Amino acid sequence: MWPNLIKKAKEGGLDAIETYVFWNAHEPLRRQYDFTGNLDLVRFIKTIQDQGLYSVLRIGPYVCAEWNYGGFPVWLHNQPGIEIRTANTVYMNEMQNFTTLIVDMMKQEKLFASQGGPIILAQIENEYGNVISSYGDAGKAYMNWCANMAQSLNIGIPWIMCQESDAPEPMINTCNGWYCDQFTPNNPNSPKMWTENWTGWFKSWGGKDPFRTAEDLAFSVARFFQLGGSFQNYYMYHGGTNFGRTAGGPYITTSYDYDAPLNEYGSLNQPKYGHLKQLHDVLHSIEKTLTYGNISHIHFGNSVSATIYAVNDTSSCLFGNANTTTDATITYQGVEYNVPAWSVSILPDCKNEVYNTAKVNTQTSVMVKKSNEAEDEPSALKWTWRPENIIDETVVLRKGDVSASQLIDQKITNDVSDYLWYMTSVNLDKDDPILTDDMSIRVNGTGHIMHAYINGEYIGSQWAEYGIFNYVFEKKVKLNPGKNQITLLSATIGLQTYGPRFDLIDTGLPGPVEIIGKKDDDEIIIKDLSQHKWSYKVGLKGLDNELIYSDKKFASEWQSENLPINKMMTWYKTTFKAPLGEEPVVVDMQGLGKGLAWVNGNSLGRYWPSYIVEDGCSTEPCDYRGSYDDSKCVKNCGQPTQRWYHVPRSFMTEDDNELVLFEEFGGNPSLVNFQTVRPGTVCGNAYENKNMELSCEGRTISAINFASFGDVQGTCGSFKKGSCEATNDALSIIQNVCVGKESCSVAATEGVFGSTKCEEGTSKRLVVEAVCDVLKKPPPPTASSPPPPPKEDEPNSTAPAVPPNMMVYAFSRDGAMPLSPFWHKVNKQEVPLNAVWLSALIAFCMALTDVGDRYTYRLRIYGVDMPFGNL
Repeated sequence: MWPNLIKKAKEGGLDAIETYVFWNAHEPLRRQYDFTGNLDLVRFIKTIQDQGLYSVLRIGPYVCAEWNYGGFPVWLHNQPGIEIRTANTVYMNEMQNFTTLIVDMMKQEKLFASQGGPIILAQIENEYGNVISSYGDAGKAYMNWCANMAQSLNIGIPWIMCQESDAPEPMINTCNGWYCDQFTPNNPNSPKMWTENWTGWFKSWGGKDPFRTAEDLAFSVARFFQLGGSFQNYYMYHGGTNFGRTAGGPYITTSYDYDAPLNEYGSLNQPKYGHLKQLHDVLHSIEKTLTYGNISHIHFGNSVSATIYAVNDTSSCLFGNANTTTDATITYQGVEYNVPAWSVSILPDCKNEVYNTAKVNTQTSVMVKKSNEAEDEPSALKWTWRPENIIDETVVLRKGDVSASQLIDQKITNDVSDYLWYMTSVNLDKDDPILTDDMSIRVNGTGHIMHAYINGEYIGSQWAEYGIFNYVFEKKVKLNPGKNQITLLSATIGLQTYGPRFDLIDTGLPGPVEIIGKKDDDEIIIKDLSQHKWSYKVGLKGLDNELIYSDKKFASEWQSENLPINKMMTWYKTTFKAPLGEEPVVVDMQGLGKGLAWVNGNSLGRYWPSYIVEDGCSTEPCDYRGSYDDSKCVKNCGQPTQRWYHVPRSFMTEDDNELVLFEEFGGNPSLVNFQTVRPGTVCGNAYENKNMELSCEGRTISAINFASFGDVQGTCGSFKKGSCEATNDALSIIQNVCVGKESCSVAATEGVFGSTKCEEGTSKRLVVEAVCDVLKKPPPPTASSPPPPPKEDEPNSTAPAVPPNMMVYAFSRDGAMPLSPFWHKVNKQEVPLNAVWLSALIAFCMALTDVGDRYTYRLRIYGVDMPFGNL
């Protein structure tokens, strides 16, 4: 996906791509490095260079990023004598070794700008200023050591330290946040730089979907440059997917969409992408003035100001209104300008407003998910299954890898798996006072999930909520005289990524683990098992046996009969055909509990569709005005936290593909199916004298549901005409220009749509809601394309009517060819093609088979509002 994503970023107006370097991905085991495949950092930087963009390399090597353990390899935690992110020789030696390795790789390939390469900035450490106080003097010493170590590497370009207010020279401290216009670097000679403009926010299991409006994000950028900013980076411009076990947090979802301008699948997130592209284009047009111009300010009061950049005889103006409720009218050089609340207007010549952050002149795309057209799912998916056999060995037989007379932290396993089995036994004499009719087991856990078994029988589970990872599990049990087997399965959902000394936060079952007996006289007897001899087993038997790969070695162990549902610790497998086309693919996990998924051996990450989002979403439209945070404008309440999971097309083949699931909680795989993601509805918006542009991104515009030029009210999907509207029929104009095309553009002017007679000062706009065809855009006509059938002179006037927006397509392996609308007369009126033509069209399409297999067609007839079926 790299070239396509970088290409879209460049087309969106970006100059550089910023990336972290993930230590735990590149050095998973000490001194064993991996830069292959998607971990090929050099190839990634060169791909950026091939597109003509710069690169910013944030080596860290601590990265946060909601990435597992903040990007640190967990073996680091287990090094004797280590203290992480402080003045500790063991840690600093390891950090310097990895940082030097990365720098030397870049130097060898001549990728630093000082060598003619694309890397213009490098970063050491990450947001250390947020936690430095908790490390005392050792933290200050460590920060200075980082600066000196980085500078000694002689890369010939500046080093930055984000969120480090006392970064020593020549380090440049930078800002991270939703807004950085008020940020001032600690060195007056340093440029004002913003390394992370948070385009949205991350998502946690059980958490709501974040949504940051395009207007607010654009305002933050324009405001930053209005007030002297020189460098701004989006975090994220594309967030993507936490494949495998890379999601940290804990409790960060597999999706890392981040509400970024390019969504999780790499598609345009409109209107955010388009609105920012237009902003970037305007900023590029005044780049010289912003860079070299003399700056002056005019303050109008009530948070309204003008900033003028002037060089020679050229000047550019930015008018800002940081008031959250009140629009402003200002006078500059004798001309009045209206600046909406919480917005910035940009006037490249200080006369004409070209861009305002609150006025979105780009389309909104409503993405939809469509079923797999390659096969009839979910019924086509034939499932096999097998149990997780480790349960017999651990729960019943207590077979472990190692043992210790204490409860261990799960990180001691170097985080090679989410799963760690804790096993011990309790021998009770028949007259042991703890043997009562009222007994329970109590476990203090930080797992973040725990499943408990007593004497081979499952007794219950418990899991934490995001942000509260300590819990106490307590359950009634019945123990017997003699030996009793206790097995506890701890499952992590990503390791801690952020905070002071985050690396020391307990993971697993720190204890105590207690057996409690209550007597009739309310006497309570407690037996603490924490110091018992515990056996430990890492992982799952199915992973040890590599069930995620197609291997005939274990084929006989998969069963097709008596498919279990809602059964814990069960493996499922099926084959499927890759969805047709090139659109992004997702797998719908509805009906499943929680677990892990693989396609052709490639991990899709953790799934957990049974975790329902809490309530608390507003039904009111989101107001872009006022400061944004992650609790504003949230969505998806009452729905699964994440139901759909990204399946990159690079994971699939044209032949049969294999999906393997490990279902931890228990679920029903019969509802699982694959879908494609595409624009369903697109809504164009253009203020007066701007162009309204629509695109179905490779599909055709099949219908126009709404069109009006005036003071239109509502939002995409619920537009309504306002108090004034242009005299010409906007709907018919847009239909003529747009229907049947992949994209179209119409000027939002009274010259096109007629007079509106709106009151003076009314903000007029052209608003259109269009439907994207379910078929891909037809190819251009060719000489070999067959002609349409002849018109019929006397059609049957009693033929049944069909939907007015019905279209007929014949399509072959090479694409779709429109055969309609053909027209004929009924009662002397022009009407769309109806059922009279069906037999003729069927015969026509069947006749095309005579041309050869390459032109074998089938006929599909459908209406915009109601399917008309397949023939």
